[in-house]
Parts: sequence; structure tokens; C-alpha cells
Amino acid sequence: MSALFQPFSFTSARATVTLPNRIVIAPMCQYQAVNGQATDWHLMHWANLLNGGAGLLTIEATAVTPQGRISPACLGLWDDATEAALGRTLARARALAPHVPVSIQLAHAGRKASSALPWQGAQLLSPEQGGWPTVAPSAVPHLPQETPPSALDDAGIAGIRQAFVDAAQRAQRLGIEVVELHAAHGYLLHEFLSPLSNIRTDAYGGSLANRMRMVLEVFSAMRAAFDGVLGIRISASDWAEGGWDLPSSVALAQALKPLGCDFIHVSSGGLSHQQKIALGPNYQVPFAQTIRAESGLVTMAVGLITDALQAETILQQGQADLVALARAFLYNPRWGWHAAAALGGQVQAFPAYWRCLPREAASVFSGAAVGQR
Repeated sequence: MSALFQPFSFTSARATVTLPNRIVIAPMCQYQAVNGQATDWHLMHWANLLNGGAGLLTIEATAVTPQGRISPACLGLWDDATEAALGRTLARARALAPHVPVSIQLAHAGRKASSALPWQGAQLLSPEQGGWPTVAPSAVPHLPQETPPSALDDAGIAGIRQAFVDAAQRAQRLGIEVVELHAAHGYLLHEFLSPLSNIRTDAYGGSLANRMRMVLEVFSAMRAAFDGVLGIRISASDWAEGGWDLPSSVALAQALKPLGCDFIHVSSGGLSHQQKIALGPNYQVPFAQTIRAESGLVTMAVGLITDALQAETILQQGQADLVALARAFLYNPRWGWHAAAALGGQVQAFPAYWRCLPREAASVFSGAAVGQR
């Protein structure tokens, strides 16, 4: 059997969650929520992806406060209304698919919040445009021409930490098996980590240990409150001089492991407009490989992984434990089916789809038994 189609179990002191294979659908913002609430778009989107053959579906970056949304149309999980909408929509989607474990990425956008939709320019919105004041570790804007965010004080830090805990508890009530803490792509927790965005002089700034403090405190508080599988997504490098880098990422991973971190999802970039990224297939995989070797954490590799054999090779070579794809699943929501056909694996799908396979891929669906009339 191919490595990609072998089951994988997250086993922690709190929970065991078994994935039918090593394919993870990474979180992808959809910008289709209304007041933070999931809509019929999410019903269609999630049901479609749950039938795509992956072992784990990760719901997009979901804000823990209204102020923490990337845009006014971002998904949220901060009150009873957003919880009810997400729960209702997810339950309907899961009823239209085989059982696939679900993860949710909990996030706060920090200084990159209050932004226009990507297809509307993604610029910082003014109050007249429907925007709101942003917060960050320091009053350093993402782009030089933008209005600086407000630097968080101790009360603001404590409030956001509690908001992450509250959202994790809401996710647990909804039966979501896995939570991924978003500390990547230039959003709030990444802003605390990077010396390019964090110029504080208190206990949350300066040294590496101080800059990691916010992430570690939030993670510890969530770990105490959430009984499922809990991991984190990081940017392993800012790809900018003087920024967050791979050795710092290794140190963070090593600090997270004794706190009960169940996995680390390794991405990169997103913090600095000065970043210089050498894009190419597998361009982030060496980061994942190093962090896996140095920390011993279960590791997800992501970034321009588009081909089944490419994903298989990453696992065969021990570069990661799981392979995550995002845009590839938007382009081809049945990516998992095609990978199974190419590698001799099997996936699950809703019975209504069982008759669709061509003869050369007839063995892809596990448990499929279809008669004709």
C-alpha cells in the first residue's frame, strides 16, 4: 500500500483521532460569511470537499473575535450566533458525505485584519469602507502607507487569549475533532513571534523566549480547555532579513511539544512586504523535514504540492507525516480520487457517486457495491 493511503492516528493524552489516509485539506479562506456566520456557500464547499477523498478537512481561518477577522466576510466562532450557524451548516454537510474527521483553524488577523476581499484589492479598509481599528503586538503597520495598529496592552492580550479558549470550547461542542491554532502568514500570533513586527520591550518582546510567550500561553490555555487533537500552523520563515527563521521555528516546536502539541503544520511567509520567496514545487518541505527531525512532532508539509507521486515521495522519504493541499483541492475537488487511482489506494465517497468511476479506477472506492437497473 502507498504511504499516502495508509491510515494515521493522532494519539494524545486527550484523544485519539484516526484519519483514513495522510491527505489533509488545508484551510482556505472563502470570504462568504455574513457577520461571521457560515452560509450556504460553506454547506456546498464543505460537503464537496468531504467527498474528495482526503483524510482530514480543515475549515478555513475562523476568527475568535469580530476584530480578528481578515475581512468583513470572514468566518467566525465568537458567540452563540456564529456557533449555531457553523454547527448547523457543518452538520448538514457531514450528512452528505462519508465520515471524515474535521479540523478548524482558529485565528486572529492582528494588523492584517479589516481588509478588503482579495478580488477587491485586499487593502486595509477605512471605517467609511466598513473597516475597524486593528491591533498588534506593536504599532507597526503591515505596509508603510497603512494606518498603524494599536499595540495590545496586558488586558488586550488576556482578552484575546481567552477568546481563543472560548472558540476552542465552542468547536468541541460542535463535535469538531481537531483544532489548529493559526500562528502563520503574518496574522496576530505570527506578529508576536517575528522581530520585524514585534518591537515590544516588556515580557512579550525582545528575546526569542519573550516573543514566543504569547503563542505558548494561548496554546497552553487552549490545551487545558479542549479535549480533542490540538496542533498549530506556523510560518517557518519570514523570507526577509532579520525576520523569523527556521532555527526559531525549531525552538518554538520544541517548546510546544511538552505542552501537549499534537502536530505542527509548516508553512512560511506572509508577514513582511519585503519577503523574497523562492517558489517552486516542495519549496516549504525542507522546513517541515527539519522541524520534524529536531522536534519529534507530527508534521504536515504544505506548499505547491500538486501531484500524487510528489506527495507519496514526501512521505516515503520521511520528510513529513502528513501532506496538506489547498489550491489543488479548489481546482480539483476530487484530487483524492485521482491520487488513489494513481497509487493503488482507496477512498470513501457518498454512495451517489459510486457509479461514476471509469473502469481503470473501479477499485478506488472502498466498500462500494453498486447494482444497475
